[in-house]
Amino acid sequence: MDTMNCASGEGVQQKNYVMAVPETYVVWVQGRQQPIGLLAALLPKEAWVVLSAGEGSKGPRLYEWPWLQLPAQTEEVSERTRWILIRRSLSDPSKRAYYRAAGPAIITLPELVRVAGSRWKIEEGLEEAKGEVGLDHYEVRGFRAWYRFVTLALLAHAILVVVRHTTAAQKKKADPAKQVPG
Repeated sequence: MDTMNCASGEGVQQKNYVMAVPETYVVWVQGRQQPIGLLAALLPKEAWVVLSAGEGSKGPRLYEWPWLQLPAQTEEVSERTRWILIRRSLSDPSKRAYYRAAGPAIITLPELVRVAGSRWKIEEGLEEAKGEVGLDHYEVRGFRAWYRFVTLALLAHAILVVVRHTTAAQKKKADPAKQVPG
């Protein structure tokens, strides 16, 4: 399953994905278009389940999550389905994030939450690349030049990550009493 930002929604009919969408994103519910922010506000307390979106620097990233299965787009029976997934902060329930998802009908809520949470690792890696290899310091005028710059910067970042982890593993192996953070 992939994570992505809401861009056009085109070409995603047969792909598994979890895509961030704005609060104003509309879906068809009972024959009418409804913004998902309104749907989230109308959900009963029992719909919200506390789940971890993955490990953070301070432990598990716990949020409340409900999901709503969207109606099928066609009359034919499918092994795939679509959902709206909502993340709400435990400390401030007014802080929410919204996702549109699609995948096999047998997928579970914890699996969707795990995929949505994997986005943090990607963003963390991009932030790290900005600081370590200057990913955000490009001055180009064309797509090809930008593509070459970003490709080389991400390759350099990948090499640094591999070297960092290899060095940490070697130090850990040499002195098991010392734990070197990765």
